[in-house]
Amino acid sequence: MASQIRLALLSLCAACFAAQANAASQNASVKATVVKPLTLTKTQDLNLGTVTLQTGIWAGATVSVSRTGVRTCANPNTICSGTVLPAQFNVAGSNNQTIKVTAPNVTLVNQSSPSSTLMLTVDAPATVALPNSGSKGVDFGIGGSITLTSTTVPGTYSGTLNVTVDYQ
Repeated sequence: MASQIRLALLSLCAACFAAQANAASQNASVKATVVKPLTLTKTQDLNLGTVTLQTGIWAGATVSVSRTGVRTCANPNTICSGTVLPAQFNVAGSNNQTIKVTAPNVTLVNQSSPSSTLMLTVDAPATVALPNSGSKGVDFGIGGSITLTSTTVPGTYSGTLNVTVDYQ
């Protein structure tokens, strides 16, 4: 009986070695990129200036400020004046990285008549590149546009521009 048990164990071990002879293996590379945390600093608020509405019945007058601070106010039913400024931000992190910028449109609320709103269509860069230098991040601008009609309620409209940055 002991010899039968030994024979069974030997057969089992032989089967194990045979299975190992058919085994295969492969190596894969492992990579990890470690980056500094991003910092985002607002350095300037967005200001569309003052818009004077002309009389009559009309629609579709767009007033905008570009990312570089250029105002467009071409509709004859609006007169634009005052200082305009794009929003300005500085993003800093690890050098040689592409940063994704997200800035959704903003609902502007009339401070004298809260039921009156305008939609600011945001003009933001999709990405910015952090350079390979010792500079403290990179600056970028955000502009936007509003569309007015002859029935737009006069007043100061304001809202909050929410900007998010992340490594791409």
